[in-house]
Amino acid sequence: MKTIKVTVVYALPNIQYINEVNINSNSTVKDAILASNLLNLVKNIQFYRNNVGIYNKLVCLNSNIKNGDRIEIYRNLIIDPKERRRKRSNIYI
Repeated sequence: MKTIKVTVVYALPNIQYINEVNINSNSTVKDAILASNLLNLVKNIQFYRNNVGIYNKLVCLNSNIKNGDRIEIYRNLIIDPKERRRKRSNIYI
């Protein structure tokens, strides 16, 4: 069976986890994340609650992957960016 190479990434404010994975060509995003071992390295990833994407485009866990894809696991937002800007602008008033 043909294998492909993909990169699985997860970024925190102070550290980035970047794992390259060789995986079967008919694999999904979920398969690549499991193969990357990031779920064991980073305890705060909630597999079915965090959004995932390929090159900054949201996808489902069962989406097929291609050779060279960059699979990104997104952190949940602590505060909405619009709300944060609104609060910051009120400081200066």
